[in-house]
Amino acid sequence: MVSVKQVQSKSDLKRFVKFPFSIYKDSPYWVPPIIKDEMASFDKDENPVFETAEAQFFLAYRNNKIVGRVAAIINWLEVKEQGLKKMRFGWFDFVDDLEVSKALLDKVREIGKENQLEYMEGPVGFSNLDKVGVLTEGFDQIGNMITWYNHPYYPSHFEHHGFATEKKYTESTFLAANADPKLFAKANVLIKKRYGLREMNFEKSSEIMPWVDKMFDLFNDSYSKLSSFVKITDIQKEYFKKKYISFINPEYIKFVVDAEDNLVAFAIVMPSFSGALQKANGKLFPFGIFHLLHARKHSKDAIFYLIGIHPKYQNKGVTSIIFNEFHHTFKKRGVVNCIRTPELEDNIAIQQMWKHFDPKVIKRRCTYVKDL
Repeated sequence: MVSVKQVQSKSDLKRFVKFPFSIYKDSPYWVPPIIKDEMASFDKDENPVFETAEAQFFLAYRNNKIVGRVAAIINWLEVKEQGLKKMRFGWFDFVDDLEVSKALLDKVREIGKENQLEYMEGPVGFSNLDKVGVLTEGFDQIGNMITWYNHPYYPSHFEHHGFATEKKYTESTFLAANADPKLFAKANVLIKKRYGLREMNFEKSSEIMPWVDKMFDLFNDSYSKLSSFVKITDIQKEYFKKKYISFINPEYIKFVVDAEDNLVAFAIVMPSFSGALQKANGKLFPFGIFHLLHARKHSKDAIFYLIGIHPKYQNKGVTSIIFNEFHHTFKKRGVVNCIRTPELEDNIAIQQMWKHFDPKVIKRRCTYVKDL
């Protein structure tokens, strides 16, 4: 018999965070999170997302052994401002037992009905900056720190429990050498001259910080029309600023501004920390931090995390400025492979942006939905 218990203590939460370590311990493709960071993101006193969202965490047990977990999430900005009566769920992991996955999903369903919501969708996080989707193809590809990895049996559980595919995502890779400067170097000069734009490069994180709020504002503007978008609040901006910006190699952040220094485009690339995180195995100390710092400077794989372009400048070639700057940085850093994080299949604009670089789809993932 399977029992589901709500996480009530810090020790329970640590069990919640560490559960995937048991079911993926033999996987060469799973990338473990840093346990301390993962716990902090679920701490209501640390993560400002809890000012506009709530979450309950559950563990499934069989014979006193943990066999599954799930986070049941309600984003009240989404429910009240956008009118989407959605029950979110994420951090959903389970052994290959239909009774276990059903018990956890039933708990999410119960909470959704209690709050008069209309449907449940997952796996998703609190916002658009969180991980998203169940992996459906590419199980033999290593994961990264900003996606979930899962066993191949996961999709069949959703289908068995009557869920339908909701949003589809692809993840692609291309060789840095494919970013031939002939494709964008000339356009880079023309676009800057035509619209009075200039690039901004950085050497220190402190140089970026005064611009971060403007970057997140532009992020909100750029992605507002995409399905399921939830804007980043001011207090979340401060949180992400402290948590992420200072850790990203400043050379991997590029801005484009107009003649009045208004931000019109940005791009954030992260060195791949996958191998370093596998070596760290969830712990920064005593040696994990050194693996991460080494990857920050020397990784030959670069992950395109976010690109935002002001609606006024979309489809006007501004990406040529960004690609031109990254070409110089990647050449200097010896980057070999470029990896794209999950992108909605129906985001045609983003697909068109990469077409000249001969990208190869290496993973597919989706979210699942079911009426309550």
